[in-house]
Amino acid sequence: MKNGEMKIKKEKRGAGAIGMLLRYARPYLPAVLLALLCSLIQIAATLAAPVIIGNTVDYIIGEGNVDFEVILKNAAILGALVVTVMIFQYLSTLLINFASFRTIRDLRRYAFRKLNNLPLSYIDSSSRGDLMSRVGSDIDQISDGLIQGFSQFFSGIVTIVGTLAFMLTYNWLIAVVVVLLTPLSLFVAYFIAKGCHNMFAMQAKYRGVLSGFVTEMLTGQRVVKLFGYEKRAEERFGKINSELRTWGQNAAFYSAMVNPCTRFVNNVVYVVVCMIGAFLVIRGHGAEGALTVGGLSCCLSYATQYTKPFNEITGVVTELQTATAAAARVFDLLEAPDQPSDAHLPELSGAEGNISIENVYFSYVKERPLIEGFSLEAKSGERIAIVGPTGCGKTTLINLLMRFYDVNSGRIKIDGQDIAGVTRASLRKNYGMVLQDTWLRRGTVRENIAYGRPDATDEEVIAAAKAARIHDFIMKLENGYDTVLGDDGGNISQGQKQLLCIARIMLTHPPMLILDEATSSIDTRTEIMIQQAFDRLMQGKTSFIVAHRLSTIKNADVILVMNKGNVIEKGTHRELLEKGGFYANLYNSQFEH
Repeated sequence: MKNGEMKIKKEKRGAGAIGMLLRYARPYLPAVLLALLCSLIQIAATLAAPVIIGNTVDYIIGEGNVDFEVILKNAAILGALVVTVMIFQYLSTLLINFASFRTIRDLRRYAFRKLNNLPLSYIDSSSRGDLMSRVGSDIDQISDGLIQGFSQFFSGIVTIVGTLAFMLTYNWLIAVVVVLLTPLSLFVAYFIAKGCHNMFAMQAKYRGVLSGFVTEMLTGQRVVKLFGYEKRAEERFGKINSELRTWGQNAAFYSAMVNPCTRFVNNVVYVVVCMIGAFLVIRGHGAEGALTVGGLSCCLSYATQYTKPFNEITGVVTELQTATAAAARVFDLLEAPDQPSDAHLPELSGAEGNISIENVYFSYVKERPLIEGFSLEAKSGERIAIVGPTGCGKTTLINLLMRFYDVNSGRIKIDGQDIAGVTRASLRKNYGMVLQDTWLRRGTVRENIAYGRPDATDEEVIAAAKAARIHDFIMKLENGYDTVLGDDGGNISQGQKQLLCIARIMLTHPPMLILDEATSSIDTRTEIMIQQAFDRLMQGKTSFIVAHRLSTIKNADVILVMNKGNVIEKGTHRELLEKGGFYANLYNSQFEH
């Protein structure tokens, strides 16, 4: 990917990222101001030290006898200044860290909350690994750059102003020379930083791509091994890693040039000050603009301190550029449009399960229509089976019922109430959903079953497990219901994970059910027992059953046969077989050899 492929908008976002970070740091402004005060005291003590040293030097080389009490007194003052610098530098750093880390903590909270508020369409269209990278490593990069930036900004500005003021009191000519020459280091740093900003942005991008690819490979490791994809996966990883290396290497190289270049300019400044200062000392006392040896030592010390902030600021260009690029990615996430708020809407309560779908149109992509003019009436307690070829719209219909996606036009009603007029949370509480793709959290078996009802008693959890025919298996585990499951239930089989998900729904007793291939990973014997449990569970509840194995839906009250987003056949199992149409062909194809 070439440099020109980066959009101007993102470059502008990167440039304004620091300002946005400062807005997030606003709650900790008192700590920042106190840190600034500590920094002022620390730098004032630092700037006072050369005066004591210079006066001591002039006193020692001056005419007359040397009084060691004066020297000891100056040494004591110098020691006190050193202790003051140490104490207030520590306090300043402590306060800056306090404000920075809490800002980052809040930013991570906002990012995670944002993930919960984003529409499902955004999550579906984004790489999981890339989103994880933004909430994880990108915010860590911001943390490093933010701490460096704050500390360098506070100490740098005060040091520059303070040293300039002290130099003017000693010799205005040296002060002018330093002020005129030092900005050269800023120009050098600016041009190098401007050139490598895009490199850091691309580095952050490919870091997210790499994270997404690794997550994808780890999640599908069994499939990768099954199809022998390891070598091709390594090749793809190698290409992404090479891109990351290229951009990272270029960014690191050019940013590493900043500090040596600015130090060279600052050393030139120091040499010029030495030459001018030495000339003024040689001119001797009484001459206009003359310096003492002690005064020259002060000016040299101040010249070094004046240029030091420029060195420090340019020395952390890498951290600042990386933090800016990472911040732009994080703020892209934070500024993504939220799912429209429904807090002002009433809640759906006491639903009986009468569902009406009226002339619904929907498509994921505008140019590719999926569901067109779909209508359906489902009475309370009915079992509606949905069958059809892959891509016909079965799962899409479920997404619309749950309002994971909103219809493009038309209406879906529950008990005569448009679901667009109630809160999503209350709507979903009235559904129980078991998917083909299981999901379990890292926690105990009890916590996973009670995920939808954290206040459920142990007796209720056990009853749900027994109804799902998973109790006996749980009791054989090392710690029974207190057994801790791995990530996504990695230490139990797929069928057992699905049984736990079924138990989780049985515990909530919702008035409406959605079973999307709910028994696809269960053996035939267990499936029969689960179907019996489902029969009890579905009594009096409106149920939507998506199935590929048509033998599991023979007892459905209504079977909807979908194709290309439309219902092409409707009836009971017997009626559809007698009709000899699409469903009959689909059913009979299961027994063909």
